[in-house]
Amino acid sequence: MKNNSIITLFLNDFLSLIFPQHCLTCNQILVESEEQLCTNCRFELPETNDFKDKNNDLYQKLSVYFPLQFASSYLVFTKLGKTQKILHALKYYNNPEIGEMLGRWYGNILISNGFENQFDVVIPVPLHPKKLKLRGYNQSAAFGKGLASGLHIYQEENGLIRQKNTVTQTKKKRMERWDNVSDIFEVGNKDIIYQKKVLLVDDVITTGATIGECLKVLHQHQPESLSVITIATPSR
Repeated sequence: MKNNSIITLFLNDFLSLIFPQHCLTCNQILVESEEQLCTNCRFELPETNDFKDKNNDLYQKLSVYFPLQFASSYLVFTKLGKTQKILHALKYYNNPEIGEMLGRWYGNILISNGFENQFDVVIPVPLHPKKLKLRGYNQSAAFGKGLASGLHIYQEENGLIRQKNTVTQTKKKRMERWDNVSDIFEVGNKDIIYQKKVLLVDDVITTGATIGECLKVLHQHQPESLSVITIATPSR
């Protein structure tokens, strides 16, 4: 067993030498202790610090529609910025690991700032089965998996189900986005919602149309509380 471990370490070092890993945001070669992002880029991530202010912008935007316990985004999104590069890797370049890593980091931040026992279950905004099959994973669930791990709770990936496939929201106007997601979600298992502190997670929030529709459906099944966390929000 010891010899096998030594051989594995040698092979990993050899492969790293021949095929070095690069930072997702600055393309610098990573050292052995770094994962996905170099140390400088990790500490330069544009964090929102939303968790420090309950009445932050995201909370105010969403609590107009439904009573929320908490709402927060981890990072600020700017065009061509670090967050955009990370999200593109997560969504379009088969890298769910970066989502899990961000989730763990943010979960650890929240735990260290007094959010232990504030949530019971993580529920990701779902993809339609056809899109899930095409991509191979749900990017929001990847983030949710890491977040649940950091918060020491569990994720119910099928807590919400998307009933119909919709076209991308990216180029739609505000009202078109709300129409596009109207009545497309349903609860997979109401028992995981009823009287639970539910944490809904998504990758990016813009108008809030998708998250708002998810909250509407969850609210119908009488959770103890509803909260929202996203990876990113556009610059304010």
